[in-house]
Amino acid sequence: MKHIGSAAVLASLSLLAAACGGAASSPSGKPVDGGTFSFALSTDPGVLDPAMAVLSVTNTVLSLAYDTLVSTTNDGKIVPGLAEKWDVKPDSVTFTLRKDVTCSDGSKLTAADVAENVNHVADPATKSPVYGVLIPEGMKAEADDAAGTVTLSTPKPFSFILENTPQIFIVCGKGVKDRSLIARATSGTGPYKLVEAVPSDHYTFQLRKDYAWGPGGATTKNQGQPEKVVLKVVPNEQTAANLLISGGLNGAVIYGADRKRLEATPGMGKFVLPMGNGQFFYHQGDDRPSKDPAVRKALTQAVNLPELAGIASSGTGRPATGLVMYPRPCQGDSVAGHVPAFDAAAAAAALDAAGWKAGADGIRVKDGKKLSLRLLYVTTRGAGVQAANEYLAQAWKKVGAEVTLNGVIDTKLSESLNATQDWDVVWLPIGVTLPTQLVGFLSGPAAPKGANFAHLHNTRYETLIAEAVTKPGEEGCKRWIESESALFENADLVPVVENTVLVAQKGATFDFPAGSFAPTTIRMTEAG
Repeated sequence: MKHIGSAAVLASLSLLAAACGGAASSPSGKPVDGGTFSFALSTDPGVLDPAMAVLSVTNTVLSLAYDTLVSTTNDGKIVPGLAEKWDVKPDSVTFTLRKDVTCSDGSKLTAADVAENVNHVADPATKSPVYGVLIPEGMKAEADDAAGTVTLSTPKPFSFILENTPQIFIVCGKGVKDRSLIARATSGTGPYKLVEAVPSDHYTFQLRKDYAWGPGGATTKNQGQPEKVVLKVVPNEQTAANLLISGGLNGAVIYGADRKRLEATPGMGKFVLPMGNGQFFYHQGDDRPSKDPAVRKALTQAVNLPELAGIASSGTGRPATGLVMYPRPCQGDSVAGHVPAFDAAAAAAALDAAGWKAGADGIRVKDGKKLSLRLLYVTTRGAGVQAANEYLAQAWKKVGAEVTLNGVIDTKLSESLNATQDWDVVWLPIGVTLPTQLVGFLSGPAAPKGANFAHLHNTRYETLIAEAVTKPGEEGCKRWIESESALFENADLVPVVENTVLVAQKGATFDFPAGSFAPTTIRMTEAG
């Protein structure tokens, strides 16, 4: 979810900043006990039920209040979380829970609670957008409260059955029985509890001082651990940067031009973090011009992708080499040589051949219907994304398309993807750490019945992933990489650039696993 990049980092990602290749620095000053840590959110997180959380910003919020069964370290190692040990088989994993874990309402975490989280998402009546993404299709959970164990099983072998679980936030207590209670509240085992929610303004969390079951045994009994965390909704990056410099914020994620200003500010801690690809998808519904692969490939050929990459990332990006975030379980470049190259003349010729003829106004028409594209994107990811979509619109207008730009906030984007479907092309970073987490978005039931928002049906992709998911190691990885290339060759989606962001810190330090907090690492410092 985050993170579904912007609208759909559909998982809390397990990548620590130190692994991202960028130089890191921290604010000077000794830890200071107590205090309030403040952090900027680019938009409101919307509904806070983890079963419905597809926005990266939502998962940022949830990471303060919820735990997972296991966690992933900076080097990719699985360490204990709510579970103290586990037993993995090709089609199942059994977790033995810690016995000292309590929910924020004081109740004890039970194996039945954990199992219900999985089964709730898998229940068709829930209509969870993370089913098939965080919870593999067909997965079931069985609890043994007496033994304190939970077994997750799949109908057939699933290659990442353990590695997938660090992404699943566990609801406990009253929230398990009544999900309406956590639409604007939290009911988790995490180190902080939500105590005030003012939508579109701020969210305040209170420290749980008895917390002692974090990743690898982490606790909240740390010098400098803040008593409160306030997440402030600050849609404008320039405003967030100004607040950081003035001391009105302790942390923010910056995508655009204000990065340089913050990097030059004395006493400002910062590190660079990969945050998913800048990329766009074509809607392949029956009534859309981009259902035709010839049209998709022509529109892709019409765009100078290296030039677009520089615009989209404000010059701070890296060449895209795949769809999964680092550290990837499968190494390799699925992009190079598999995306149609820039050739505007060939693009125009291909559209002619597909039956789209230019009218008197220059707009192409086929069977009385204009080549009309609604280009959807979020406005909360810096000026580069806005400029990139304007560039796309101009490139497609040059080859005879009528393009309407539609910039929206994250929650509106989610609504458009999953419900209204009022778009033809969408600029949509998706940040995941396992290739299995993409399957629900790139295949299967189309929205609104499923998570397949672009109505993709790539037979080669589906064949390769069906083979890959049952095969471990290099044998499976070869197929996962080939499956991504199959998408690019068919112009189902177009990877443009690997985005990076600046995570800035003032008067505090913290780890920020690609869109989610590691809450027990937050420290207030004297400089604050």
